Amino acid sequence: MPLGCGDRIGAVRLAAIAVVLTATAASLSADETVFRDIPLRQSITEVQPMTGLVLWSTNDRNRDLPIQLEYAYLRYDDVIRGPDDFDWQFVESTLDSIASRSHQAVLRFYFVYPGKESSVPAFIKAGDGYEETAGTSEGKPTTFCDWGSELLQQTTLDFYSAFARRYDHDRRLAFLQTGFGLWAEYHIYDGPMTLGKTFPDKAFQARFVRHLDAAFVATPWSVSIDAADRSRSPLASDASLCSLRFGLFDDSFLSQNHSGYNAKSWRAFGPNRWQTSPAGGEISYYTDHDQRLALAADGPHGIAFEDLAARFHVTYMIADGQPHYQSAARIAAAGTALGYRFRVTRFRSTAGRSEVTVLNEGIAPLYHDAFVAVDGVRAAGSLRGLLPGEAITFSVAAGGDQPRLTIESDRLVDGQKISFNASL
Repeated sequence: MPLGCGDRIGAVRLAAIAVVLTATAASLSADETVFRDIPLRQSITEVQPMTGLVLWSTNDRNRDLPIQLEYAYLRYDDVIRGPDDFDWQFVESTLDSIASRSHQAVLRFYFVYPGKESSVPAFIKAGDGYEETAGTSEGKPTTFCDWGSELLQQTTLDFYSAFARRYDHDRRLAFLQTGFGLWAEYHIYDGPMTLGKTFPDKAFQARFVRHLDAAFVATPWSVSIDAADRSRSPLASDASLCSLRFGLFDDSFLSQNHSGYNAKSWRAFGPNRWQTSPAGGEISYYTDHDQRLALAADGPHGIAFEDLAARFHVTYMIADGQPHYQSAARIAAAGTALGYRFRVTRFRSTAGRSEVTVLNEGIAPLYHDAFVAVDGVRAAGSLRGLLPGEAITFSVAAGGDQPRLTIESDRLVDGQKISFNASL
């Protein structure tokens, strides 16, 4: 029987875990009687890196609230100057500013934003045959791209190739969001919507996601759950596209109809996508009620934020409005409920060698590499992809009477630390 979209993703993850477990099992063949159990007591007291509630990089509260991630919208014409001509100064300043606060970035580039001219680079707009569409969106005059332009299509692909070459392994960047239409959220629900004109046709969308899947090796990238709409996108209906390594973001999380439209859109991409690619989003702005009660005990519509986040295995959630309604303690509690959460359940050591077992107590895996280390010596296997409820044992080529255990990652910026629980 052919594998479905979610089954393909799960099969790939299981194959990767099998390799790690096989290697680990081979390393545990020594005489276990030489090991001594190491006492270890530690608690996670902060939101973990690459998880939690997210504020915009322009929010004044991103300096004092308990967050690890900041979000930024960027225009394509802030970077693209001409064919294969990119000025990264604005991206650099954005990433540097966020990293200076010991945070990492979630970035999204957009072409169309209500009330603004499109961010299509000037050299494309000036080209023969390129013609944008003027319209109204959100009650504001808005210009929409001409996706019939082959130059726009190729420039978009070239941009992401160049971006990946420069930033795919950049520790300042945690996640990338991408897409088309209003806010790059994969829809034009208010304004002129025409496939192949104001919105890319399905053939280019397929070409686009395959291009990103090849370009990005280390940085997870995501599209809106609105890409589940088969009338405008092939991503959910084409098994070869659905099996690619893109995550999902939900820009109306906790909305009144979330159990209907939103949940259906999540399900369209299979039940296991979160196992290999991040689930994120933004708390609904449909009404002031949604924002005001987003972190209330029963949420704005009868389900608590933490419960809905666990249901969809959320790693991060943009919550820029929450400092107006919630305390730092509540923002911290909501943030620590997201993503991975590691517990060390066994730590044994002898001269020159240790064994460490780690359990993921969170609601999602970690999507970047991180390594158990003893006295600064790292295990060979990574914690990346360890699912909730799963445990893995690592052998580390360091040990002794008083070994020091840490979790290290080259993806962290200065001031960040991956913590763990332990009661040994």
